[in-house]
Amino acid sequence: QVQVTESGGGLVQAGGSLRLTCTASGLDFDHYAVAWFRQAPGKEREGVSCSGRSGRSTYYADSVTGRFTISRDNAKTTIYLQMNNLKPEDTAMYYCAPASCSGGSTVADALFPSYWGQGTQVTVSS
Repeated sequence: QVQVTESGGGLVQAGGSLRLTCTASGLDFDHYAVAWFRQAPGKEREGVSCSGRSGRSTYYADSVTGRFTISRDNAKTTIYLQMNNLKPEDTAMYYCAPASCSGGSTVADALFPSYWGQGTQVTVSS
């Protein structure tokens, strides 16, 4: 059974930084691309960034390009999202999930859409 645990969220001022961490179990981690998604109140969940299986291929939503960096440590079955220069519009619940990466505006599609972790809340104050 796939399980993911997200952590690292918090309250920061605009311009600040956070590093999100996601640890996965129940799957051959290095066989899967993994993505970060976020969902703001009243909005649909959206793909933020996606990492290919080795980490060499990465994808970002236009809104975070140049500010966010995704990375992974397959030995630790962990994926990270370094978020710099945060903006109030980045406020959302952030989730990670095994995914299919896309170079288009979608960024990623979750492979197991019926399962999501508990997420980690990111709140950016202006």
